[in-house]
Amino acid sequence: MPHRISAPARVSVPPSRAGPSRRIHFGVAMLALSFATPAGSQEVKWFDQIAVNAFVSTAYVYNGNRPATGISSYRVFDFIDNSFNLDVAELVVQIAPTKPNDAGFRVDLAVGNSIPQVTKSQDQTVAQFDLQQLFVSYIAPVGSGLRFDFGKYVTHLGYELIEGYDGYNDNYSRSILFGYAIPFTHTGVKASYAFSSKVAAMVEVVNGWDLVRDNNHSKSIGAQLSLTPVAPFTVLFNWIGGPEIANDNHTNRNVFDAVAILKPTKTLTLGVNGDYGIEDGTSTVNPGADAIWKGIAGYATLAVTRKFSVALRGETFHDEGGVRLGTGTRATLSEVTFTPAYKFTDHVLLRGDLRYDKANQPILTKRATLADKQTTIGANVIFVY
Repeated sequence: MPHRISAPARVSVPPSRAGPSRRIHFGVAMLALSFATPAGSQEVKWFDQIAVNAFVSTAYVYNGNRPATGISSYRVFDFIDNSFNLDVAELVVQIAPTKPNDAGFRVDLAVGNSIPQVTKSQDQTVAQFDLQQLFVSYIAPVGSGLRFDFGKYVTHLGYELIEGYDGYNDNYSRSILFGYAIPFTHTGVKASYAFSSKVAAMVEVVNGWDLVRDNNHSKSIGAQLSLTPVAPFTVLFNWIGGPEIANDNHTNRNVFDAVAILKPTKTLTLGVNGDYGIEDGTSTVNPGADAIWKGIAGYATLAVTRKFSVALRGETFHDEGGVRLGTGTRATLSEVTFTPAYKFTDHVLLRGDLRYDKANQPILTKRATLADKQTTIGANVIFVY
């Protein structure tokens, strides 16, 4: 089946590195140090801890609606129609702390044509690059180890993830919930603690949704509870809340997110993701009322052989307040996606993506007008090192 970490990469307790790792010894720096280090002294060890990894995703997507803008409606990362596209090339440099009193850092530099504007560290309307993650870490000697991360990092909410060397989704296209129900990244500080192999938790204080610099004087609070009662079954309960509107410290937005993952056999993985969001008094359907959005997505991935797998996703998203999809009306958007994948090696994966979207009203671009349906087909190649 496709390369995946043991739990979604949004999980706050950092996953173990599932992909191959390359360690780089900085020859020039070490050579300089050798002149300053007396003969027989112990070699500087921290350079050996630096790991460098890479991830590249390239694809072609064809939209049967042939949107005149060249942009497929309500897609993130796979939004460019009828074009061979370098989605993203990512370089990760890190020292990963593993035990109490360890310190480390991680820098994810991403470039490509499919980086959503909202995820970027700053406003970039032309240059397509981003510091996707940049944080420092420390594991305090408290119990089994209390981990602190400070900086910019991916969100803990959701089943799916912003793909990288240490994890990618079973479907090429992202879910509606991924794009419109939850945030992508946060900037702030979080504390993570594993009480046992079955229970872990995280709390965080951040600038808000996808903000490197806060847009008001209030902070948002996030939390996660991870439960693994039995080895093949994991449940995650996630929440984030706080004011997210610019120059408004009182209009609160809350999102409650739940993820369940079951692996009943060695070849079958099942998952479900549910979201419920509410924001005070911002509905455009009923002015003055709270904006509410909710959705559910189901996943099934079957490893047919050691190299070939198939994945199926179905979901529905209800934007009752008219704000998340931006229609100004009560809108429902659903989709089903089928993804076959073939892993040539541990470094190279080819996958297809056949997706059908259906809305309760014409909100999907079709040529120069709107329709209530959209069908796309794509092919994606991933390189992981």
